[in-house]
Amino acid sequence: MKTKAFSKTYGRRRVLELPELELPEGQITAVIGPNGSGKSTYAKILAGIERADEKKPILSGGSVGYLPQKSFPFRMSTEKNILTNGSDRTRAAELMKTLSIDALAKQSAKKLSGGETARMALCRILMNRYDLLILDEPTTAMDMESTLAAEKLIREICGETGCAVLLITHSISQARRIADRVFVLQRGELIEQGATEAVLSAPSKEQTRRFLDFYGL
Repeated sequence: MKTKAFSKTYGRRRVLELPELELPEGQITAVIGPNGSGKSTYAKILAGIERADEKKPILSGGSVGYLPQKSFPFRMSTEKNILTNGSDRTRAAELMKTLSIDALAKQSAKKLSGGETARMALCRILMNRYDLLILDEPTTAMDMESTLAAEKLIREICGETGCAVLLITHSISQARRIADRVFVLQRGELIEQGATEAVLSAPSKEQTRRFLDFYGL
C-alpha cells in the first residue's frame, strides 16, 4: 500500500510535509520520533480523522482500521464493547483470553483500569480484518507482560492476514522488537526510513543518531 505525498498546516504552522511512502503488506512499519514530530497527526490523516492540506485521498485504496492513542470504553460490558466491531463471539473470547481480560468479559468496561481498557480496545479493533491497521501507541498504558502479549498478537495478526500495520510508538525498544521497518519523523519531516535494525543500529542521518542517543541507544 502506498501513501501519497501530502502536507498539513494549522494556521501558519506546518506540522507535516511527507513524501510518497510505501507501507508493505504483511509488515509492521513503526513511526518514531520526538514528541511533536507529527506522528499522531500522520496516523489521523491516514485514518481519515483529519484532512491533509491537499484535500485529496492519501491512500491508494483498501480498508483501514484505526486505534487512537486514547482508548475509550462504551457504557456496556467488556465483551459487548469488543462485539461492537464484529459479531464473532468465539473470536472475541479468543482475543480476550490472549490479552488476559477474559475474566472481565461481563464486567462494565467503565470499571476497567487504564491498562485493561487498552487491552479491550486492541481486542475490539482486531475483531475485523483490514488492508491497513493503524495503531497509535496501543500499549502505552499496559505493563510489560501485557505489552509483550499485545506485541505478539499484533505480529501474528499481521502475518496471518497480510495487512500492513502502521505502529506509532514512543518506544524505540518496541520498534526494535516487532517492526520490520521504521520511519523517523522530526518536526513534521521524514528524516530517515529503512529496515528497523539497519536504521536503529547504523542510522545514516545525524538527526537520527542524536535522537537515538538521547533515548539511550
